[in-house]
Amino acid sequence: MQRVEWSARLDALVVFRGLLDAPLVQALRAALAAGEPELGGALAAFEAALFRRGTNWTRALLDLLLEDENLCLQVAAGGDAGPVLEKALTEELDLLQALGRAQLDELFHGAPDYLPRWQTDPEADYHAAYQARRAAVGRTGYGIFARYHVFTLEDGRLAPVRYPDPQRLSELPGYEREREKVIANTRALLEGRPANNVLLYGDAGTGKSSTVKAIANEFAPDGLRLIEVKKNQLYQIPALMDELAKNPLKFLLFIDDLSFTANDDNFAALKAILEGSVGGRSHNVAVYATSNRRHLVKESMADRTGDDLHAADTRQELMSLAARFGLTVTFQQPDKARYGGILLELARQYGVQMPSDQLFLKGEAFALRAGGRSPRVAKQFVEMLAGGVSV
Repeated sequence: MQRVEWSARLDALVVFRGLLDAPLVQALRAALAAGEPELGGALAAFEAALFRRGTNWTRALLDLLLEDENLCLQVAAGGDAGPVLEKALTEELDLLQALGRAQLDELFHGAPDYLPRWQTDPEADYHAAYQARRAAVGRTGYGIFARYHVFTLEDGRLAPVRYPDPQRLSELPGYEREREKVIANTRALLEGRPANNVLLYGDAGTGKSSTVKAIANEFAPDGLRLIEVKKNQLYQIPALMDELAKNPLKFLLFIDDLSFTANDDNFAALKAILEGSVGGRSHNVAVYATSNRRHLVKESMADRTGDDLHAADTRQELMSLAARFGLTVTFQQPDKARYGGILLELARQYGVQMPSDQLFLKGEAFALRAGGRSPRVAKQFVEMLAGGVSV
């Protein structure tokens, strides 16, 4: 195939049209279109772009192909995209495989001898590699979901968190029984079984938020993604759930430190999201919220002794929000024995060498000064020991 024909075939890509925006492919197209006087420089620019990814042209083009978030991948999500797209996909994979297997002198007859020759893999099977990519889309996702696993909402759009909290479940000592309930519910979501919305309620510093973040990190390779939603963004959740409904991945909508005042407009919004709106609940989304308040709503004595004629109904409405979480897991302040176990495990993780009786004694004294026992206080204490700070 002549250069002009290669160039025309690349220009006619439909399924893999996104490849044309890749700098490596742009450099190749520039070389294919170059006249004889400019060919040497254009080829050198292409090879410079190639060698940044490695010296194997077959592998470099295949990597770009697998990274491309094309129409077939989005529509099919690992299944059949329909006969028209499937036929176009097959033909374009044939073209790209032939291009990827081509050596320098096959693509550019009369290429200067002084240019290095890239490597190729004549046995590479682009069809098999791409079908494997499609089959795994339920775990790897596509677009930004393939590159990141934690997101926030910014102006109604998902923004990836490039450096998320690296918390792991193995780094969270204590509360294993409580945490296992949340893990089991998350596994149900990932496996397509019925899963509950979850409320993690309890004392400050007991690891509620860390549990959700660690679960997101632990199950990211299995297709789990975390989206943090602030309380003043709750009204955006219905549109977000519609957007995520056809995505093959599973999503946790994470609302941290949730609480409301009695007349908060967001209160009704969350009630409708959890249960009660005309829209059906998405099979691939669950809401995980943390709170220091069992019923989520700040309530005063005046609310109970006011002039409301139907005070019982009002209280029932205020408590109904927490009831809409199918699973409520309580994280209570640790007793002395549990706190001691947390101290021992954290000391082991941080490599702190100290007799256990001294560790317990100093840890208790530190907790007393810090306002009470909690995993957060224990971690602060052990980190100070590990850093050589006198406590």
